[in-house]
Amino acid sequence: MSREPLIDGHGRSIRDVRVSVTDRCNFRCQYCMPAEGLPWLERDGVLRFEEIERIVRVLVEMGVTDVRLTGGEPLVRRDFPVLARMMAGIEGLEDLSLTTNGYLLERDADALADAGIRRLNVSIDSLQNDRFFEMTRRDSLPQVLRGLEAVARRPELAPVKVNAVAMRGFTEQEVLPFAQFAREGSFQVRFIEFMPLDGDRGWTPDQVLTGDELRKIVHAVHPLEECPREPSATARTFRFADGRGHIGFINPISEPFCSDCNRIRLTADGKLRTCLFSMHETDLRTPLRDGADDDELEWIVRDAVWRKELKHRVGEKGFRQPARSMSAIGG
Repeated sequence: MSREPLIDGHGRSIRDVRVSVTDRCNFRCQYCMPAEGLPWLERDGVLRFEEIERIVRVLVEMGVTDVRLTGGEPLVRRDFPVLARMMAGIEGLEDLSLTTNGYLLERDADALADAGIRRLNVSIDSLQNDRFFEMTRRDSLPQVLRGLEAVARRPELAPVKVNAVAMRGFTEQEVLPFAQFAREGSFQVRFIEFMPLDGDRGWTPDQVLTGDELRKIVHAVHPLEECPREPSATARTFRFADGRGHIGFINPISEPFCSDCNRIRLTADGKLRTCLFSMHETDLRTPLRDGADDDELEWIVRDAVWRKELKHRVGEKGFRQPARSMSAIGG
């Protein structure tokens, strides 16, 4: 069935939902969580596959067309390809994608493709073993790269985007190796500005290495030409002038793209978030488990989305970092 389109109070049509399937992760990235990790949700507190499928189906009936499955690290969720297949079977869903750290891709690439995943974002912050370990606190780069090779053998999973969080004092040394990586293979590299969503709560503005700074470093060696921006896109994408690949820059701090944001988020414990930096959440798990029907779920979602924030206000006076870190929200 179809329902009235999902529109927020600023007239933006909501078409994209990021679904966190777990808060657990097998890495400990500096920009995300402390070295010792974070307290995990109790198993019963995490949405079951059938509950995720039901919420997403209602959202799709309201006009959501794109679903991205995230974590934590989604592939640590037991039987994850089963959930992916359930999502792919929702009538009206046009795009099903996955964000992963890549550690289990070598194992799961075929199962993901067969289940209906069609696009992948793989987080890799360095192409050097020692620096990869420094950032993730895990000695796992060779396994992640083998995962990329496994994905490359399944053309239905293209395009594959490699995401690197840009942190001042670290990423400057990574920019040109990543640019060369993008030029030599089939992967599009994207740099994401460091956001105040770290579990250590140590973020400061001077740690942000901006997309413009990164672009200038690349452009000085490999001239770039900007591609047209698609509506609601998060990245500014550039093609290499000689035609050898693309590279992108996601700049939520220096160049916010809130004005046409079409995204909402569902956390692993069933909370609806209308912005990465929301200070408030809407509980969907409780009414779901208390017997709410689809019409009641629709009303709860509409009420929350109508109050979606106009912008994130990072860098403005009085900004407060949300209590949840990125791993607990869903990337």
